[in-house]
Amino acid sequence: MSLSVEQFASRCREALLADPGPAGRAHVVALVREALKDPGFVAAAIPEGTPERQVLYEDPELGFTVLAHAYVGAKGSKPHDHGPSWAIYGQAEGETVMTDFECLARPEGGRPGRAKPVRDYVLKPGDAYLYEPGVLHAPRRDASTKLIRIEGMNMERVKRDAYEAVE
Repeated sequence: MSLSVEQFASRCREALLADPGPAGRAHVVALVREALKDPGFVAAAIPEGTPERQVLYEDPELGFTVLAHAYVGAKGSKPHDHGPSWAIYGQAEGETVMTDFECLARPEGGRPGRAKPVRDYVLKPGDAYLYEPGVLHAPRRDASTKLIRIEGMNMERVKRDAYEAVE
């Protein structure tokens, strides 16, 4: 029997209640990797027709949010962090090229910050990766992809600073 979204969210909640810090988040990364190995979970969490951002669960006490993402075709984003939050990206289908960045200048006076790329790596199905608060990164998808993402808080309610990539 496949893991349900509710069971998955409950396990994440237990891990974060036991340790809301880095160790708890590392445990959630392991839970994401485990869930991504379950084809029934992936099919139920990210069915055909899933939009680019779909909230599956938002914890009323801890605030963490479980999301499904389905991207059709190629898509990329500028360097960003998740403000005061952390985020875990879990690749379900396709591949995402992720770039980590070094911050050269923080946003100031309405101007975007500047960030220099430092490394690229590929997230493949089953991979999960944690981005701690303030860590700059940018995903690029060269074809359609699906992923599960966990945010430490629902980022729809958080204003984030803009960054531009520079060489």
